[in-house]
Amino acid sequence: MHLESTISGLLVWAKIELNEQNSAAIDARVLLCHCAQITPSFVMTWPEKVLPVEVIDRFRYLVGLRKLGHPIAYLVGYRDFWTLRLKVSEDTLIPRPETELLVEQALALHLPSQAKVLDLGTGTGAIALALASERSNWQVKGVDFMPKAVALAQDNAQQCGLTQVQFSISNWFAQIPPQQFDLIVSNPPYVESDSPYLSQGDVRFEPLWALISGESGLDDIAKIITQAGQYLNESGWLLFEHGYLQGPAISALFKQAGFIACFTAQDLNGLDRVTGAQFFPR
Repeated sequence: MHLESTISGLLVWAKIELNEQNSAAIDARVLLCHCAQITPSFVMTWPEKVLPVEVIDRFRYLVGLRKLGHPIAYLVGYRDFWTLRLKVSEDTLIPRPETELLVEQALALHLPSQAKVLDLGTGTGAIALALASERSNWQVKGVDFMPKAVALAQDNAQQCGLTQVQFSISNWFAQIPPQQFDLIVSNPPYVESDSPYLSQGDVRFEPLWALISGESGLDDIAKIITQAGQYLNESGWLLFEHGYLQGPAISALFKQAGFIACFTAQDLNGLDRVTGAQFFPR
């Protein structure tokens, strides 16, 4: 029996190959489970199991891509977010744990039982679908300017059994008919155009248009804030995910636009991550 054809042997080989990755052991296990269509418990129970040649070849190929830095989510085609398993593609950002804070803050607001909610720049549909999974009476809509992203979000809604969520194409508010929402949420592009962050980790493989927003990283957020009043009910809320240094600047933009009750919430690392405010017509 050739050691590198067994589950344990392949994992040892992959961890050596991925030794520069902080999550080498986890990455190796996730990729092997994906290629062999087995569970982590199977891996632990049957470490000496010999795998088929085609599975081994596929595993070695994906380990090679991971070694080059390709994100695990793109390699396996999904990412778990909130309580949902979402399909991902290179046409969208990969949902991240930090974004769950935006969902938590939205769920903590005092909104009508049948609140109308809009997710701007929905991507995979992660935020919209997470909210709908917790508030079945909410009327949730997600928009994105990329047709492939909208198609992916619709597919995720089907897979998650959340077909009440509507997705459509719109560049921010441009294609949204006149109407009012109780809550607008967004994880928009917020990275500075010259940020060194763009050359690190998974971000190197994600679409730049979903990351960069001008020299300050605030171009899209400022645009949304100036237009949101036309689409919010009185006392409606607007919430953003943003960079950890951008909270004060976004608060200032909210105040300039006449919003009230502005707050900033910190993530698990104690960094500013979500800022929101309530619409109050002048």
